[in-house]
Amino acid sequence: MIPQNILQYLERHQVPYERRPHLRAITAQALAQSLHVSGFQVAKSVILRSEDAFWICVVGAPDTVDVDRVAEVTGAKGLRLADEAEFADLFPDCEVGAEPPFGRRYGLPVVMDGHLGEAETLLFRAGSHEEALELRVADFVGVEAPYLGAIIHDRPGEARRLPFDSEALQPDY
Repeated sequence: MIPQNILQYLERHQVPYERRPHLRAITAQALAQSLHVSGFQVAKSVILRSEDAFWICVVGAPDTVDVDRVAEVTGAKGLRLADEAEFADLFPDCEVGAEPPFGRRYGLPVVMDGHLGEAETLLFRAGSHEEALELRVADFVGVEAPYLGAIIHDRPGEARRLPFDSEALQPDY
């Protein structure tokens, strides 16, 4: 079940969403399979740690975060993947491994891969392994104001690019 404070956060910011219950799914790819959608329709949160902060990286389910590219986009120093034990306390209302992408709710900066801008809607984990939220990408970007950039390892046969002008949005973290 999605924690009530996440739903209240979205409602307070007038972000429309659809709740999508599903069979228990631990990985983002399993979530996509459970809902019978492409992994590219599911956004996952990957938590990184820098010298002075934790970061939420939002990428497609089949993608892998490129830590060096995240550092380029954000300017963060000493970035690395965080261990679950390091960040579990940051999301006390959520199941470990189902961290939501709502950094403003948890006081964390968010960086989002530019590929996700190609979708109209995405499915997001929201603290539960048995229910997801479907939101419009524009609404997510509007409420979270993430850093935007090419932050994943290149997909086979695809050149590094962004589908929109990432310089147009400047986060106010």
